[in-house]
Amino acid sequence: MKFLILLLAVGIIQSLANAFIIDTRQKRSIDLSASHALIPDARLSKDVIPTSYVVNIRPNLDDGTFMGDIKMNLSWNDETKKISLHAHFDLEINEKDIKIRKLKRKSNDNQNESDDKEEYIGIQRADRVVKKTVYVIHLTEPIPQGSECELELKFSGKIWETTEGLFQGSYMDLKGDKHQYYATYMRPHNARRLFPCFDEPGFKVPFNVSISRPKSFVTLFNTPVERSVELNDEKLKNYVVDYFVPTPPMSTFTFGFLISQLQEVPVTSAKAAGESKKPAIKIWARPDVHEEMSEMFEKVEQVYNTLEKYFDAQVPLTKIDVVAVPGMSVVRPADNWGLILFKESELLKKGYYGLSQELIYQWLGSWVTPYWWSDAHVNKALASFLASYNVIEIDNGVEFNGKYPMTVLYSLYYEFSKRYPHSRITAMKQETTSFKTELVMRMLNYTLGSETFKTGLRKFIANRHFSTFFGDDLWDALTKQAHEDHKLANKYTINEIAGSWITKDRLPVVNVQRNYADKTAKVTQKVYLRERPHDVPEQDKMLWWIPLVIVEQDKLNFTNSTPKLWMEKVREITINNLPEAEKFVIVNPEEIGPFPVNYDEKNWNLLAQYLQTNEGRTKIPIYTRAKLLHDAWNLAYAGDLSFATAFNMTLFMLSERDHLAWNPVFTFIDHIGRHIDMSAVHKKFETYVRILLTPLYEELGVQQEGEETWKTDLRALAKTFLCRAGYRPCIEEAQTAYRKWMESENPDEGNPVPNQYICPVFKWGTQKEWEFGLQRVINFPASRIQSERTYLLKTLAGCPVQPEKIERLLNLTILEENGNFTENDIVLIFSMLTGGSSGYTTLFNFLQNNWDVIRERFENKTNLWDNLISAATGVFTTQEGYDMVSNLYVQKQGEFGSAEHIIEKSLRNIKEETKWSDENLPIIEKWLDNFLKTMNKDENKFMG
Repeated sequence: MKFLILLLAVGIIQSLANAFIIDTRQKRSIDLSASHALIPDARLSKDVIPTSYVVNIRPNLDDGTFMGDIKMNLSWNDETKKISLHAHFDLEINEKDIKIRKLKRKSNDNQNESDDKEEYIGIQRADRVVKKTVYVIHLTEPIPQGSECELELKFSGKIWETTEGLFQGSYMDLKGDKHQYYATYMRPHNARRLFPCFDEPGFKVPFNVSISRPKSFVTLFNTPVERSVELNDEKLKNYVVDYFVPTPPMSTFTFGFLISQLQEVPVTSAKAAGESKKPAIKIWARPDVHEEMSEMFEKVEQVYNTLEKYFDAQVPLTKIDVVAVPGMSVVRPADNWGLILFKESELLKKGYYGLSQELIYQWLGSWVTPYWWSDAHVNKALASFLASYNVIEIDNGVEFNGKYPMTVLYSLYYEFSKRYPHSRITAMKQETTSFKTELVMRMLNYTLGSETFKTGLRKFIANRHFSTFFGDDLWDALTKQAHEDHKLANKYTINEIAGSWITKDRLPVVNVQRNYADKTAKVTQKVYLRERPHDVPEQDKMLWWIPLVIVEQDKLNFTNSTPKLWMEKVREITINNLPEAEKFVIVNPEEIGPFPVNYDEKNWNLLAQYLQTNEGRTKIPIYTRAKLLHDAWNLAYAGDLSFATAFNMTLFMLSERDHLAWNPVFTFIDHIGRHIDMSAVHKKFETYVRILLTPLYEELGVQQEGEETWKTDLRALAKTFLCRAGYRPCIEEAQTAYRKWMESENPDEGNPVPNQYICPVFKWGTQKEWEFGLQRVINFPASRIQSERTYLLKTLAGCPVQPEKIERLLNLTILEENGNFTENDIVLIFSMLTGGSSGYTTLFNFLQNNWDVIRERFENKTNLWDNLISAATGVFTTQEGYDMVSNLYVQKQGEFGSAEHIIEKSLRNIKEETKWSDENLPIIEKWLDNFLKTMNKDENKFMG
């Protein structure tokens, strides 16, 4: 009934949509410099806009082509004598078949026969715009504002094999029979590959569609089939035309259909089968996987019901088809309105996140749509956040293994703290912008309260049914609700808050310096930078709106996420009424906002001491424990905190067993270990690592059948890092497994050794063991998978700490020019040698000792030469390394050729890293000496 009422109201909706386009076309959202750089497109004039489409599509599956016709009802906003629309270069349009006639607005009074006479408009010519998928029809006379016309075009094209527009795919069933299918993928602007149209998300109109198909196939479309008619055409005599229920107003990118022999998965639940729920949910798949899909209906329905309850709105469709398409090669599902096409392998996966995200697009994306792709990041971020929220609601976050949002957040911390984020890669910038926006939404959900956020979102959707939005519209809706619920002071707006985060490719760090005497703290913010030097342009001008949520030791309430106050894009503020001097504070618990927090040394030490108690590890939630550890180490690495303080924060890990707290530990072990690898401190650091990880690894024991994923992952990580640090049981286990390979009759037939054992053997094992691995690379059969050879070569180069192993490899590949190694192999070897001081130091010495020969060999191989100079000179971190590279630069002045700028850059970078080493290595060594003494351990006992 609701759907019928909807169709009756289409005319009113069209008028509203037209007015919306006219009124808001000049409006801009928060500016994002690269948010739609990968969607270069020609925007159409709004002089003429569509109000409805009638589309007939006739695929000829035998010859991989299609033809069709379209009638567009158009409305003139301004007087003009041309119509501009989208049509792909490969879409053929016969200019002679173009017709355009005026639509007369009849009144009940004074009607006569002349009013019924059709008035056609003359067409002067039709042109394609050069290098743009725009088709322009020039008329013989201008059409006045307010006119309505019907444009009719015929078109034809080919069915693609790539997933653009209308494409074909195939799959084999269990009997070995091949089946074809034909599907559409319209996002972001592929509808113009199928039919001429106004292919922009801001144009939302109803579609009246018919599609032909072979009798033995089924066509699924956005809406259900209304009726089917057999074709009498001689060429298509075995074809049927399906006429579909008219769609609600929708954007062209949500248009979609599938012609296939997939079948509906039977509903096994008696309850589900007896329900007449709207929209009706159906699952489609090849019969071979129906049994595996048996629980999918209830799963989809559970996700849909959870979302419907959250949005407090039913999608205005009579059905939603969810289809498992075998062999479909797409990055993400085709989320047409009412028809979601998944890769079969994706739909068969466990979990709810993918389903949730695609179903959310039925509300946010299809029903309520971004006006242009510059606002798509907001839609994507909101869908991602709500999908995560939904998963946690359904399964308490089991699917995420507890890692949401830390996995995304920590990667953003690293990316945005670089001197040059994204390395100017636009695609990565788009992704990080979307992730950052998602985390801002999560922050708002905490700070405004989940009910306020949800209510604001519900109103946002309710006010934009069948319409479009700008990013600012969402922030406006949240602002209004936050003010109404008194969750945000009236002088603040979410637009300002969100804008301060989204428009920067940076994140802030907050510094809390307490004055223990008067119970206050000075809180400052600045750009968070890890890479040195910290010389980012205009960093002093960057400020954020930052919510300061504070937890005090004597009131450990982690459920109250209301900010004590906001930093209103100011550099510094003062917090009053803090606890006594011997009580710590925690700012930004549970990673409410995407920013690290630094404290004065005393507050850090109070936290470190508390976490070493059973009470501390019980009362401080795991996300906050992980955050404190992660922040301390990264701030120390950045030069903003003493490493002694950062090491103190790791002491509670001796008793910590939650895998979420361990995740950042492995990262810092890797980062710091690599940085101090060349120094004498490194051996003591490895002993520290063994002391830290051994109890954890031994307590985890051997893998048990059916154990949780986190336990398996944690054991594997602990073992990897213990092996790297010289843990004797691990090395012996690896050598035992490796010996079986060495003793096999035909070692080149395959590698029976698990990958986790290869590196420990090459690092800590004998020259003989390493040489055996080298011969396997040299003799590697062409019939085997080449990625196995690549892995073996990477470990041969990157794992050893003995110079003689590395020298052997360099002599063989460069001086002896062994024909079994390609130039790509040599570049890979150079890259792997930068991973440790033994590698790049040996490479440097090899270069220096064989300069003339190498220079001659690489004279016409600029790529090899540049890679060699970069790898051999660019990774040193100490004064000793700087002196080595500097002396080489002076000795060989003028001989570096294309790599001159590379070694100059290396010297600049080493000078910065040397400062870091001079400042931090003595502190690290002193702490490690005290720690080893306190633990009463020595290096021999924990085997290096």
